[in-house]
Amino acid sequence: MANKDISRRDFFSYSAMLGAGTIAGASLLASCGDKKDKLTPLRQPGEYYIPELPDKAIEGRELKVGLVGCGGRGSGAVENLLEAADGITVVALGDVFEDRLNGVKNMLKDKYNQVVADENCFVGFEAYKEVIDRVDMVILTTPPVFRPYQFQYAVEKGVHCFLEKPVAVDPKGFRTVIAAAKQAVAKGLCVVTGTQRHHQRPYVAAFEKIQQGLIGEITGGNVYWNQGMLWYRQRQEGWTDMEWTIRDWVNWKWLSGDHIIEQHVHNIDVFLWMSGLKPVKATAFGSRQRRITGDQYDNFSVDFEFENGIHMHSMCRQIDGCSTKVSEFVQGTKGSWNSETHEIKDLQGNVLWKWDQEAADAEFKQHNPYVLEHVDWVNHIRKGEAHDESEATAISTLAGVMGREAAYTGNTVTWDEVSASEQDYLAMAGELKLGPLPMDQFTVPVPGKAQ
Repeated sequence: MANKDISRRDFFSYSAMLGAGTIAGASLLASCGDKKDKLTPLRQPGEYYIPELPDKAIEGRELKVGLVGCGGRGSGAVENLLEAADGITVVALGDVFEDRLNGVKNMLKDKYNQVVADENCFVGFEAYKEVIDRVDMVILTTPPVFRPYQFQYAVEKGVHCFLEKPVAVDPKGFRTVIAAAKQAVAKGLCVVTGTQRHHQRPYVAAFEKIQQGLIGEITGGNVYWNQGMLWYRQRQEGWTDMEWTIRDWVNWKWLSGDHIIEQHVHNIDVFLWMSGLKPVKATAFGSRQRRITGDQYDNFSVDFEFENGIHMHSMCRQIDGCSTKVSEFVQGTKGSWNSETHEIKDLQGNVLWKWDQEAADAEFKQHNPYVLEHVDWVNHIRKGEAHDESEATAISTLAGVMGREAAYTGNTVTWDEVSASEQDYLAMAGELKLGPLPMDQFTVPVPGKAQ
């Protein structure tokens, strides 16, 4: 896939389709020195999307939802949806493991008085088809290696999707998602992804200010997700290779894509979103220092070069006992934005704009972006408006893949190379069944060549 195939315009094509909105609560924002008559917008209104973010979704037709992937993120997403909107009924559940499915089923009954019939509960690798065949909208929260073809099937069936991030783990999955995204738009479907910063009030407000030109042209930035070690599962007696790796999925690169994609995609995505640019090459390094299970790295450092020659530094780490930092910083010709403080400053350090949380609290009750992304999802569905976030999230995902491969190999990797690659992590597992795996394939990558 050549650079021209995914241009700046294509990257935000889903935005232009919907037109410009007015940011909820924009009148609440504290501003100092924001002289709009002197600003040069990065993009004109109508070329980017500003979501409406009411506290709750509009009333409308009853909607039947299914959940595919009943782990922690899946159960959380269902609860977020039920908080976001009335008139939602969970009618079908699917998972590879019956115990995970039953956990969500019991939670729905005990907490929300929603009973999912036994005949609508499906276990196995093909469960997603049974769920999707019975619903208006589906939440896809399986390990990310499975998401591209589950999304593809949902679009074929005309089902609205909430697609958790990342949307893929390899170039083949990326291309599958891009193709399905175009079909979803053609069918008038609504697809929202789990890049919740796009529905987080201070991020959305900063995005609009940056598009209006408050920091000038983007010249670079830094993005971080440095935290302690994530959870892991030691192998239990009786677990097959497949069962162990799926229950411990966040530590295996064939299932998660490694944490630069599974988690750090949030921060990479924020820079791509704010700038409207895509990376063309990556030079990186990473290593495994403390991880206990799986075959992934636990740290990455990536230099991304973009279409116009600017650079962005990406850093992520999952090691206990180290300093933590989860944020984004974007530098422009007139100033900079920092997500840690939700401020825009000029080149002399004067605050030009700052998110006013106190004023926002007076206007809104709901500030949880995990809920607000579902508010936006349901609103588009009930209004009959097509909306797609999967294409933009796929581009952010592939940027993460490019950084990962640069670190794994020690070589500079280009967008053209990675987007055309035949890499297919799902094929590493062979037949999808709860049996043995070719475990010798799952080794920690070592870059370069030995002496």
